Amino acid sequence: MADNKLQPIIIKRVKKAAHGAHGGAWKIAYADFVTAMMAFFLLMWLLGSTSKGDLQGIAEYFASPMKVAMQGGDGAGNSSSVIQGGGTDLARVYGQMKRSQDSDAEKGHASQQARPQSIEAQRAERARIDAQRIKALQGKLESVITQDMTLNEYRSQIRIDVTPDGLQVQIVDEQNRPMFDSGSALVKPYMRNILRAIGGALGGVENRISIAGHTDATPYGNGDKGYSNWELSADRGNASRRELVAGGMPDDKLIRVVGLAASDPLEPKEPRAAVNRRITITVLTKEAEERLMSHDLPTLSLPAGPADKKPDNAPSAAPVSAPVSAPVDAAAKAAG
Repeated sequence: MADNKLQPIIIKRVKKAAHGAHGGAWKIAYADFVTAMMAFFLLMWLLGSTSKGDLQGIAEYFASPMKVAMQGGDGAGNSSSVIQGGGTDLARVYGQMKRSQDSDAEKGHASQQARPQSIEAQRAERARIDAQRIKALQGKLESVITQDMTLNEYRSQIRIDVTPDGLQVQIVDEQNRPMFDSGSALVKPYMRNILRAIGGALGGVENRISIAGHTDATPYGNGDKGYSNWELSADRGNASRRELVAGGMPDDKLIRVVGLAASDPLEPKEPRAAVNRRITITVLTKEAEERLMSHDLPTLSLPAGPADKKPDNAPSAAPVSAPVSAPVDAAAKAAG
């Protein structure tokens, strides 16, 4: 029974066939790859160690070799290498020097043309910025007047316009509502409120400000011999300045205070109309400011007054030539 249980052990042996010999093609491909990488890194090293002048000359040569040969380029003549090439750099002698001279002449001509264009561009940019500021200030003043019930009551006496000189705010008289006491520079309470509100709105303005006082054509007493509408308009302009500063307008932003009497009426056909009595506040553009600061003022001939008349036998004197604003500025300074 035991012999019957024995099973034969079968061992299967598989004979492995030998592979064929491998070829060496991969070695050739790998050698080509290594050679290409070595050439690439060698090129990178050469480019990194080559001077800027050499690189520019090489680039120009391969871009247009005939042009460089005939006119010259930025070749070895611009090289900063420590090791200098031998021989005469013909490209630099005959080509680069001529091209350099032509280039200098072109640059000089271009700079002369660019200078006026640059000035015009600066002026245009400055005018654009001024226009934006003035437009924003106009909206701010309109908002202040509209939102303040007290000021809104006197809206008919406040005129805001954009002029070539800047933003012009005019506070005009009304027949039954004068801004000042008759014949004086004493500010009425409602006028004080208007001026201080406007002064607060002008607190952050960057442009310079001009103030002018105006009267109507009604003569001031015996003004031809003493205090006249000229002094009165200057005093009223100066009184308005004080109220504007009290309201928040920076005093250093003020460029001038003038009195124009009745020389610039708002209603020329009615020289004694109430609206001709007014205060004009102008937020000047940069161009208008420069024009005023240049002191390039027009002149007029002032006729001799009764007090200046000479006896018949006295020699006649030439008419006095004075700036238009000269008597006004003097009066404003005296009033300040």
